[in-house]
Amino acid sequence: MGPKIIDAGVKKRMKAALKDIQSGKFAKGWISEYKGGYKRYHALLKKGQQHPTEKVGDRLRGLMPWMKKRSIKGAQAAY
Repeated sequence: MGPKIIDAGVKKRMKAALKDIQSGKFAKGWISEYKGGYKRYHALLKKGQQHPTEKVGDRLRGLMPWMKKRSIKGAQAAY
């Protein structure tokens, strides 16, 4: 099953991401995002909150009474 999911395209994108990390490009971009008030980051979080899987996640978390209730939304809701 692995080769069906992790194909040459995925490996190419992962290598490009690693190159950005190793060169410092990623860190520079993150520092710029921080200094700019996290505009892109917050936009991505908002977009993630609107994804259909988040609606399902909210419903499923509601069915788990042993989990502590939190008001966190989006990608960080599972933490």
